[in-house]
Amino acid sequence: MAFSVNTNAAALDALQNLNRTSASLEKVQTAINTGLSVASSKDNSAIFAIAQTLRADVSGIRAATSSIDRALSSIDVAIAAGEAVSDLLIEMKEKAVAAKDGGLDTASRTALNNDFAQLRNQITSIVQNAEFNGTNVVENNGDSIVAITNDDGSNTITIAGQDLSLGGGNVTITSAQSIGTAAAASTAVTNIESSIANVNTSLSRLGSGANRLELQAQFVARLRDAIEVGIGNLVDADLAKESANLQALQVKQQLGLQALSIANQAPQAVTGLFQ
Repeated sequence: MAFSVNTNAAALDALQNLNRTSASLEKVQTAINTGLSVASSKDNSAIFAIAQTLRADVSGIRAATSSIDRALSSIDVAIAAGEAVSDLLIEMKEKAVAAKDGGLDTASRTALNNDFAQLRNQITSIVQNAEFNGTNVVENNGDSIVAITNDDGSNTITIAGQDLSLGGGNVTITSAQSIGTAAAASTAVTNIESSIANVNTSLSRLGSGANRLELQAQFVARLRDAIEVGIGNLVDADLAKESANLQALQVKQQLGLQALSIANQAPQAVTGLFQ
Protein backbone atom coordinates (compact mmCIF):
# COMPACT_ATOMS: atom_id res chain seq x y z
CA MET A 1 0.00 0.00 0.00
CA ALA A 2 1.30 3.48 -0.90
CA PHE A 3 2.48 5.84 1.81
CA SER A 4 0.00 8.64 2.40
CA VAL A 5 -0.44 11.37 5.01
CA ASN A 6 -4.04 11.99 3.85
CA THR A 7 -5.41 8.52 4.47
CA ASN A 8 -4.22 6.17 7.21
CA ALA A 9 -5.93 2.86 6.40
CA ALA A 10 -4.26 1.04 9.27
CA ALA A 11 -5.46 3.62 11.75
CA LEU A 12 -9.02 3.46 10.36
CA ASP A 13 -9.04 -0.33 10.68
CA ALA A 14 -7.68 -0.10 14.20
CA LEU A 15 -10.33 2.49 15.08
CA GLN A 16 -13.15 0.31 13.73
CA ASN A 17 -11.91 -2.66 15.73
CA LEU A 18 -11.61 -0.49 18.82
CA ASN A 19 -15.16 0.80 18.34
CA ARG A 20 -16.49 -2.75 18.08
CA THR A 21 -14.64 -3.71 21.23
CA SER A 22 -16.00 -0.64 23.04
CA ALA A 23 -19.55 -1.47 21.94
CA SER A 24 -19.18 -5.05 23.20
CA LEU A 25 -17.70 -3.75 26.44
CA GLU A 26 -20.62 -1.36 26.90
CA LYS A 27 -23.09 -4.21 26.35
CA VAL A 28 -21.32 -6.38 28.93
CA GLN A 29 -21.25 -3.52 31.44
CA THR A 30 -24.97 -2.95 30.92
CA ALA A 31 -25.64 -6.65 31.50
CA ILE A 32 -23.63 -6.52 34.72
CA ASN A 33 -25.35 -3.33 35.91
CA THR A 34 -28.89 -4.51 35.14
CA GLY A 35 -28.43 -8.25 35.54
CA LEU A 36 -30.13 -8.64 32.15
CA SER A 37 -28.73 -9.95 28.92
CA VAL A 38 -31.80 -8.55 27.14
CA ALA A 39 -32.52 -5.18 28.70
CA SER A 40 -34.21 -3.55 25.71
CA SER A 41 -35.62 -4.39 22.31
CA LYS A 42 -32.28 -3.38 20.76
CA ASP A 43 -30.61 -6.35 22.45
CA ASN A 44 -33.04 -8.95 21.06
CA SER A 45 -36.40 -7.71 19.82
CA ALA A 46 -38.15 -11.11 19.75
CA ILE A 47 -37.03 -12.17 23.23
CA PHE A 48 -37.78 -8.72 24.63
CA ALA A 49 -41.34 -8.83 23.22
CA ILE A 50 -41.94 -12.28 24.73
CA ALA A 51 -40.56 -11.16 28.09
CA GLN A 52 -42.75 -8.04 28.10
CA THR A 53 -45.84 -10.15 27.41
CA LEU A 54 -44.94 -12.45 30.29
CA ARG A 55 -44.27 -9.46 32.56
CA ALA A 56 -47.78 -8.23 31.76
CA ASP A 57 -49.13 -11.65 32.78
CA VAL A 58 -47.24 -11.45 36.07
CA SER A 59 -48.65 -7.98 36.69
CA GLY A 60 -52.18 -9.29 36.16
CA ILE A 61 -51.49 -12.25 38.45
CA ARG A 62 -50.35 -9.85 41.18
CA ALA A 63 -53.71 -8.10 40.91
CA ALA A 64 -55.47 -11.47 41.12
CA THR A 65 -53.44 -12.33 44.21
CA SER A 66 -54.54 -9.08 45.86
CA SER A 67 -58.16 -9.83 44.97
CA ILE A 68 -57.95 -13.33 46.46
CA ASP A 69 -56.29 -11.98 49.60
CA ARG A 70 -59.12 -9.46 50.07
CA ALA A 71 -61.69 -12.19 49.52
CA LEU A 72 -59.99 -14.43 52.08
CA SER A 73 -59.99 -11.62 54.63
CA SER A 74 -63.69 -10.95 53.99
CA ILE A 75 -64.61 -14.61 54.35
CA ASP A 76 -62.49 -14.96 57.50
CA VAL A 77 -64.48 -12.13 59.08
CA ALA A 78 -67.73 -13.77 57.96
CA ILE A 79 -66.70 -17.13 59.42
CA ALA A 80 -65.70 -15.50 62.71
CA ALA A 81 -69.10 -13.82 62.85
CA GLY A 82 -70.90 -17.06 61.99
CA GLU A 83 -69.06 -18.99 64.71
CA ALA A 84 -69.87 -16.26 67.23
CA VAL A 85 -73.56 -16.38 66.25
CA SER A 86 -73.53 -20.18 66.58
CA ASP A 87 -72.04 -19.90 70.08
CA LEU A 88 -74.67 -17.35 71.09
CA LEU A 89 -77.47 -19.57 69.83
CA ILE A 90 -76.15 -22.43 71.95
CA GLU A 91 -76.19 -20.18 75.01
CA MET A 92 -79.70 -18.98 74.12
CA LYS A 93 -80.90 -22.58 73.88
CA GLU A 94 -79.68 -23.21 77.41
CA LYS A 95 -81.67 -20.20 78.65
CA ALA A 96 -84.76 -21.16 76.65
CA VAL A 97 -84.74 -24.79 77.83
CA ALA A 98 -84.42 -23.60 81.43
CA ALA A 99 -87.35 -21.22 80.90
CA LYS A 100 -89.60 -24.10 79.76
CA ASP A 101 -89.78 -25.17 83.39
CA GLY A 102 -93.33 -24.30 84.45
CA GLY A 103 -92.31 -24.23 88.10
CA LEU A 104 -90.01 -21.19 87.77
CA ASP A 105 -90.78 -18.19 89.92
CA THR A 106 -91.27 -14.78 88.33
CA ALA A 107 -87.85 -13.44 89.31
CA SER A 108 -86.01 -16.41 87.84
CA ARG A 109 -88.02 -16.30 84.61
CA THR A 110 -87.39 -12.55 84.30
CA ALA A 111 -83.67 -13.05 84.82
CA LEU A 112 -83.54 -15.79 82.18
CA ASN A 113 -85.51 -13.64 79.75
CA ASN A 114 -83.17 -10.68 80.32
CA ASP A 115 -80.14 -12.85 79.63
CA PHE A 116 -81.86 -14.26 76.54
CA ALA A 117 -82.60 -10.75 75.23
CA GLN A 118 -78.98 -9.66 75.69
CA LEU A 119 -77.72 -12.69 73.80
CA ARG A 120 -80.32 -12.12 71.07
CA ASN A 121 -79.33 -8.48 70.65
CA GLN A 122 -75.66 -9.42 70.57
CA ILE A 123 -76.33 -11.40 67.40
CA THR A 124 -77.48 -8.19 65.71
CA SER A 125 -74.39 -6.37 66.92
CA ILE A 126 -72.07 -9.07 65.58
CA VAL A 127 -73.80 -9.28 62.22
CA GLN A 128 -73.79 -5.51 61.70
CA ASN A 129 -70.09 -5.23 62.51
CA ALA A 130 -68.87 -8.25 60.49
CA GLU A 131 -67.50 -6.05 57.73
CA PHE A 132 -64.17 -6.00 55.94
CA ASN A 133 -63.25 -3.36 53.37
CA GLY A 134 -66.92 -2.46 52.92
CA THR A 135 -68.02 -6.07 52.44
CA ASN A 136 -70.49 -7.67 54.88
CA VAL A 137 -71.31 -11.23 53.94
CA VAL A 138 -73.60 -12.15 56.85
CA GLU A 139 -76.05 -9.24 57.09
CA ASN A 140 -79.53 -9.17 55.56
CA ASN A 141 -79.05 -9.04 51.76
CA GLY A 142 -75.35 -9.42 52.44
CA ASP A 143 -72.64 -9.05 49.84
CA SER A 144 -71.31 -11.93 47.80
CA ILE A 145 -67.55 -12.36 47.73
CA VAL A 146 -66.04 -12.18 44.25
CA ALA A 147 -62.34 -12.85 43.69
CA ILE A 148 -60.41 -12.50 40.43
CA THR A 149 -58.42 -15.67 39.80
CA ASN A 150 -56.42 -15.12 36.60
CA ASP A 151 -54.20 -12.54 34.94
CA ASP A 152 -56.87 -10.80 32.81
CA GLY A 153 -59.76 -10.93 35.28
CA SER A 154 -61.90 -13.14 33.04
CA ASN A 155 -62.24 -15.88 35.68
CA THR A 156 -63.64 -15.37 39.16
CA ILE A 157 -64.68 -17.27 42.26
CA THR A 158 -67.99 -16.17 43.79
CA ILE A 159 -69.10 -17.06 47.31
CA ALA A 160 -72.70 -16.16 48.09
CA GLY A 161 -73.61 -14.10 51.14
CA GLN A 162 -75.13 -15.89 54.13
CA ASP A 163 -77.89 -14.02 55.97
CA LEU A 164 -77.32 -14.50 59.71
CA SER A 165 -79.44 -11.56 60.86
CA LEU A 166 -82.33 -12.02 63.28
CA GLY A 167 -85.43 -13.19 61.45
CA GLY A 168 -83.42 -13.69 58.27
CA GLY A 169 -83.21 -16.74 56.12
CA ASN A 170 -81.03 -18.74 58.50
CA VAL A 171 -81.63 -17.36 61.99
CA THR A 172 -85.34 -17.76 62.67
CA ILE A 173 -85.11 -16.08 66.07
CA THR A 174 -86.69 -12.65 65.71
CA SER A 175 -85.65 -9.36 67.28
CA ALA A 176 -88.74 -9.57 69.52
CA GLN A 177 -88.34 -13.21 70.55
CA SER A 178 -88.63 -13.81 74.30
CA ILE A 179 -88.84 -16.63 76.81
CA GLY A 180 -91.09 -14.76 79.22
CA THR A 181 -93.46 -17.75 79.47
CA ALA A 182 -93.06 -21.49 79.28
CA ALA A 183 -94.95 -21.54 75.98
CA ALA A 184 -92.77 -18.76 74.54
CA ALA A 185 -89.68 -20.60 75.73
CA SER A 186 -90.85 -23.77 73.99
CA THR A 187 -91.30 -21.88 70.73
CA ALA A 188 -87.89 -20.28 71.17
CA VAL A 189 -86.23 -23.67 71.62
CA THR A 190 -87.69 -24.86 68.32
CA ASN A 191 -86.55 -21.71 66.53
CA ILE A 192 -83.09 -21.87 68.08
CA GLU A 193 -82.56 -25.48 67.07
CA SER A 194 -83.48 -24.75 63.46
CA SER A 195 -81.29 -21.63 63.57
CA ILE A 196 -78.31 -23.61 64.84
CA ALA A 197 -78.70 -26.12 62.00
CA ASN A 198 -79.02 -23.33 59.43
CA VAL A 199 -76.02 -21.41 60.76
CA ASN A 200 -73.91 -24.57 60.73
CA THR A 201 -74.87 -25.08 57.08
CA SER A 202 -73.88 -21.49 56.32
CA LEU A 203 -70.57 -21.97 58.09
CA SER A 204 -69.96 -25.09 56.04
CA ARG A 205 -70.53 -23.11 52.83
CA LEU A 206 -68.25 -20.32 53.97
CA GLY A 207 -65.59 -22.80 55.05
CA SER A 208 -65.70 -24.58 51.69
CA GLY A 209 -65.41 -21.24 49.94
CA ALA A 210 -62.43 -20.29 52.08
CA ASN A 211 -60.71 -23.57 51.26
CA ARG A 212 -61.27 -23.01 47.56
CA LEU A 213 -59.83 -19.50 47.78
CA GLU A 214 -56.77 -20.77 49.67
CA LEU A 215 -56.16 -23.46 47.05
CA GLN A 216 -56.48 -20.86 44.28
CA ALA A 217 -54.10 -18.53 46.12
CA GLN A 218 -51.51 -21.31 46.32
CA PHE A 219 -51.90 -22.11 42.62
CA VAL A 220 -51.65 -18.46 41.58
CA ALA A 221 -48.49 -18.03 43.66
CA ARG A 222 -46.89 -21.08 42.03
CA LEU A 223 -47.97 -19.88 38.59
CA ARG A 224 -46.47 -16.44 39.18
CA ASP A 225 -43.19 -17.97 40.35
CA ALA A 226 -43.05 -20.24 37.30
CA ILE A 227 -43.60 -17.33 34.90
CA GLU A 228 -41.00 -15.20 36.66
CA VAL A 229 -38.49 -18.05 36.40
CA GLY A 230 -39.35 -18.34 32.70
CA ILE A 231 -38.72 -14.62 32.21
CA GLY A 232 -35.40 -14.98 33.98
CA ASN A 233 -34.40 -17.84 31.73
CA LEU A 234 -35.07 -15.61 28.72
CA VAL A 235 -33.48 -12.33 29.75
CA ASP A 236 -31.26 -12.77 32.81
CA ALA A 237 -27.53 -12.43 32.30
CA ASP A 238 -25.04 -15.12 33.31
CA LEU A 239 -22.96 -12.87 35.55
CA ALA A 240 -20.07 -15.35 35.81
CA LYS A 241 -19.82 -15.42 32.03
CA GLU A 242 -20.21 -11.65 31.75
CA SER A 243 -17.48 -11.14 34.34
CA ALA A 244 -15.09 -13.24 32.28
CA ASN A 245 -16.12 -11.36 29.12
CA LEU A 246 -15.55 -8.03 30.87
CA GLN A 247 -11.97 -8.84 31.72
CA ALA A 248 -11.26 -10.12 28.20
CA LEU A 249 -12.80 -7.05 26.57
CA GLN A 250 -10.93 -4.67 28.87
CA VAL A 251 -7.64 -6.26 27.80
CA LYS A 252 -8.77 -6.19 24.17
CA GLN A 253 -9.65 -2.51 24.49
CA GLN A 254 -6.21 -1.68 25.89
CA LEU A 255 -4.55 -3.57 23.05
CA GLY A 256 -6.79 -1.79 20.55
CA LEU A 257 -5.74 1.57 21.93
CA GLN A 258 -2.10 0.57 21.56
CA ALA A 259 -2.72 -0.67 18.00
CA LEU A 260 -4.41 2.62 17.12
CA SER A 261 -1.50 4.56 18.61
CA ILE A 262 0.99 2.56 16.52
CA ALA A 263 -1.12 3.04 13.40
CA ASN A 264 -1.31 6.78 14.01
CA GLN A 265 2.49 6.94 14.09
CA ALA A 266 2.82 5.30 10.65
CA PRO A 267 2.48 8.54 8.61
CA GLN A 268 5.52 9.91 10.42
CA ALA A 269 7.62 7.33 8.54
CA VAL A 270 6.99 9.35 5.36
CA THR A 271 9.27 12.10 6.67
CA GLY A 272 12.18 9.65 6.44
CA LEU A 273 11.80 9.61 2.68
CA PHE A 274 12.74 13.27 2.43
CA GLN A 275 15.90 13.22 4.56
